[in-house]
Amino acid sequence: MFRARFAARRLVRNISFGSYKPKNSDPQFVVTLENGFLPREDPLVTLPPQFKELEQLLQEMPKTTKDGREGLLMKGTFGEASAKVPLYDVDNIDDSALLCALFRDYTFWASSYLLEPCDLEYRKTKTYGLGRQVLPKNIAVPLVKIADKIGAKPFMEYALSYALYNWKRKDPQGDLNYNNLELIRAFEGSEHEHGFILVHVAMVANTGDQVRHTLSVINRAEEQNRPAFNGALRDLTSTMRTINGIMDTMWKRSSPGAYNSFRSFIMGTKNQPMFPKGVIYEGVSDEPHFYRGESGANDTIIPTCDNLLQLTEKMPKNPLTEILMDFRQYRPVRHNEWLTFVHNRAGSVGVRGFALQDSTSAVLYMGLLDQVREFRDRHWRFTKEYIIKYSNHPVATGGSPIVTWLPNQLAAVLTTMTEVSSVVKKEELNSEDAELFERLSNAASTQHRILEREVAELKERFGTF
Repeated sequence: MFRARFAARRLVRNISFGSYKPKNSDPQFVVTLENGFLPREDPLVTLPPQFKELEQLLQEMPKTTKDGREGLLMKGTFGEASAKVPLYDVDNIDDSALLCALFRDYTFWASSYLLEPCDLEYRKTKTYGLGRQVLPKNIAVPLVKIADKIGAKPFMEYALSYALYNWKRKDPQGDLNYNNLELIRAFEGSEHEHGFILVHVAMVANTGDQVRHTLSVINRAEEQNRPAFNGALRDLTSTMRTINGIMDTMWKRSSPGAYNSFRSFIMGTKNQPMFPKGVIYEGVSDEPHFYRGESGANDTIIPTCDNLLQLTEKMPKNPLTEILMDFRQYRPVRHNEWLTFVHNRAGSVGVRGFALQDSTSAVLYMGLLDQVREFRDRHWRFTKEYIIKYSNHPVATGGSPIVTWLPNQLAAVLTTMTEVSSVVKKEELNSEDAELFERLSNAASTQHRILEREVAELKERFGTF
């Protein structure tokens, strides 16, 4: 017990109380009780003067620049302008804030360069055509070196570039609510892109509490402390309800009809028809590179819940679940270490088993599962309204099948909720928990039937890929 808790203290840093004194070379993305899955410091906004040509290129890159002018991506001249930026030497850089900023900016540069032709084609025909098949050495060589230094893949990621290292506070002393956030880099420069990215940041701003309550659930299960365990489940469910509430503001922050005007640039090179033979990284290798595109599926919020609730092992053994596991490579090293820790600890103390030994605990466990269901259901509804309604492209940005991938995980949650409901003895519940139990049980059964019908209908349109 004590060895495991010491490992947790080492893994989860506590900045607020001064127990963690980081060096400049320490990773920006560590898991903390204060910042959760956000970086330990606010992102570096502007590159230093030695990278002035790259900084200028990125300022001119968006379709609409910050001062309202028509940018390079709108004019279709970004590829030409990219050739004017030198091949920078990044060998001696070890400051983690600068490395993360460079990774963010090189991945924005790389995605804009590779996918500019796809965006131009989409504007004309609503299809993507082919992207550029070679990444020039002034982008490829430094990008690979920077990615190696921070333990990332040399392509745009959700946490390390597109979202969680791509924000600044309007008021430096203010908190991380949506209204105090601005974007650093953008492809389109619209309010819709701003909303799409920064709603995710506002959600993740609550993950310090998620980390704290996750550890509490594990520790109380290990102690076999039923009242404290139930309290920890309630606390974590409340935090997830807050995160889901912020997620629901996406509808008003970013219009579904506007999403495809910047979606082109977050596509990957793996499982995408725009890159049938991958991408050659000039000056790095003659072998093609294949990487998944940016996706909210790379976030750590739901995988943490999956591992805590021992839902991961309940996922069906199929190619869709294999994609889910592959996605987990595309996140910061310390986030993956955290997920492994939660998976192993929840399994060793038996979180699920302890919850199912008591009807009240089982209902609270179902309540937390329901927050996972709500998160995945909303993600599925986003997919239908933001993508499927406007596009026939059968592949999501991360290279997963647009119709079947999210329902694969959502169905696993619904199945687990039904399984858990079968062990609950309703007569042992108080009136409030009995009402919750009835609502959750009925909702899971109904949604499962609706989901199966939806997927069957969409397969007729998109095929079974």
